[in-house]
Amino acid sequence: MNSKRPINLDLATIQFPLPALTSIAHRISGVILFIGLIFAFWALDKSLSSPQGFDAVRDTLAHNILAKLVAWGMLSALAVHFVAGVKHLLMDLHIGVTLEGGLRKAQITVVASAVLVILAGVWVW
Repeated sequence: MNSKRPINLDLATIQFPLPALTSIAHRISGVILFIGLIFAFWALDKSLSSPQGFDAVRDTLAHNILAKLVAWGMLSALAVHFVAGVKHLLMDLHIGVTLEGGLRKAQITVVASAVLVILAGVWVW
């Protein structure tokens, strides 16, 4: 029997490296964007239907905290997904595919995403 085989396969106890976590965040942000498109398309349809619809969407986004949270969540997911997507594109171009390069790109992804999420929050609120 091979003694190098992993014994513990409980995902809750495994410590994922930062590049793996950024890849998982990229997938989760994509799902959030996909689901959030329901609200974005509804708001777009409502705002384009009439001047009263536009005013209703504008007032909702200006005064409803839940609508602001959804807008901030969508912008945050877009920012994370975009930055992580650029990281994946660099990997496809064989840039920084070493362990050190992968860790450095993951660190840059986290910092750039955090800055963009904060900027999105400032813009929405």
